[in-house]
Amino acid sequence: MALSHTAPASATDFEAFVREHRPIIVRICWLYARNTADFDDLYQEILLHLWRGLGRFKGRSRTTSWVYRICLNTCISCYRRERRHRGTLPLEYGIGLPAEEGDRTEHLKELYALIDRLDPIEKALILLWLDEVPYDEIAAITGLGRNTVASKLRRIRLKLREQAENQ
Repeated sequence: MALSHTAPASATDFEAFVREHRPIIVRICWLYARNTADFDDLYQEILLHLWRGLGRFKGRSRTTSWVYRICLNTCISCYRRERRHRGTLPLEYGIGLPAEEGDRTEHLKELYALIDRLDPIEKALILLWLDEVPYDEIAAITGLGRNTVASKLRRIRLKLREQAENQ
């Protein structure tokens, strides 16, 4: 979807933009939400930041990179502000895992439970890696150097592996 990078989008264009990028927004919200109220708050906060920032987006990066950056920065900022754990929802609740139980679904649930234990930055990095975002793009989204991204992701994967083995 092509949007003007110099003026705010119309409501119709913005709705189409959100529909196009909704899977990214939802995955990130569920990664940081502790319950449905948190999810709703994060989702609304992200939409507000996307709406406000769309007119300033210059197109120097891919649109999906910019959406990831807005979503992750919003969620991490909200997480740091709140810093309190209330009742939690299983991560798979909001991301459309298959309803039938099977080995793959169980493995995904276990993986999401392990990811949920990571700190906010680690969650962001592993989410981007799982979404097959290239290291250079992850670096641009997070503001980290490419080599830092690579080493952090290696440590995160080892951490997840160790946690899985110790369960």
